[in-house]
Amino acid sequence: QVHLVESGGGLVQAGGSLRLSCAASGRLVSSNGMGWFRQAPGKERDFVAAIAWNGGSTNYADSVKGRFTISRDNAKNTVTLQLKSLKPEDTAVYCCAASNRPYALGFVSQYDYWGQGTQVTVSS
Repeated sequence: QVHLVESGGGLVQAGGSLRLSCAASGRLVSSNGMGWFRQAPGKERDFVAAIAWNGGSTNYADSVKGRFTISRDNAKNTVTLQLKSLKPEDTAVYCCAASNRPYALGFVSQYDYWGQGTQVTVSS
């Protein structure tokens, strides 16, 4: 079983930056593909970014390409999402997820473990 805990969310002005972290416990996730998703009020959970087990492959939603960067540290069992040039439409709860497959996957159904999420609010 994998337990995921996100941190780093908060309130930021448009154009600002945040750094989200996801700490995994229970077992090592060094062989798992990891991803970030977000869910705004009244909307479905959307894919944001994903990274393969060894960091060799990443995948981003078109809406965040060039602004967000996903990375991982398998020695620390953590995944990080760097958010830059934030926009009000980036406001959402951001959730970390782990897949039993080692790839950088882009669909909710491909992930097996989920964190509770951290709120990101971007003011205009």
